[in-house]
Amino acid sequence: MSVPAPVRLAYSARMTMQATDEEFLASFESQQWPLNQWRHRDHVRLAYLYLRRYSFYEAANRIRASIKAHNLVWGLGDSPTSGYHETMTIAWLRLVDMILREYGPEESSDVFADAHPELLQKKVLRLFYSKDAFSQVKAKSEFVEPDLAPLPRARSQQRTVP
Repeated sequence: MSVPAPVRLAYSARMTMQATDEEFLASFESQQWPLNQWRHRDHVRLAYLYLRRYSFYEAANRIRASIKAHNLVWGLGDSPTSGYHETMTIAWLRLVDMILREYGPEESSDVFADAHPELLQKKVLRLFYSKDAFSQVKAKSEFVEPDLAPLPRARSQQRTVP
């Protein structure tokens, strides 16, 4: 499968800060967000945007499908050590959902990310998961609960999350 032509936006090292939410979402969902621009911050933005638009379960289905489609188009195959990771994706979605419900939305996904730098620390899941838990073959294909500490939940649960 060939790699799609880049979206006609002015990409730069700060592209994630320049694309509006709608541009980012349209580009990602059409698998045209450049692989070299697909960073942890973009995962947080994508989670935020889906959670703002859909229930937790629908957001989970959409982020899963979007990331898998993006990986496929850009030639990122699944292997035991690379590709889509269900536990990592759902754990991050739960963290973004908790922060969103606890602190509320912002004017954009970028403003939300800037307002919550704790979500930009991509190694934060190590507070909840051991290396062994993430390394399980099962954890790549289905959500595995944390083995070190439970993921936090908002005080007022407006949504049901797994």
